[in-house]
Amino acid sequence: MGMAKTSINVDRDIADQAAAILGTTTLRETVHASLLEIVNAKRRLELVALLSEEGRFDFEAAELAWGGDA
Repeated sequence: MGMAKTSINVDRDIADQAAAILGTTTLRETVHASLLEIVNAKRRLELVALLSEEGRFDFEAAELAWGGDA
């Protein structure tokens, strides 16, 4: 899959808010970064679900390793 040129109507107020959060300067960069954030958020959720499976990861040991008070 590669880049495709597509015309879309975009709410500029929302796009401007997203750009400010993402640090992007063009609409193209903002749309691309926004889509990438969605993909990465899904991957993070999948990783958390995997690590949360019983016996997969010792969260208490990790918390103690990072200086937590668990």
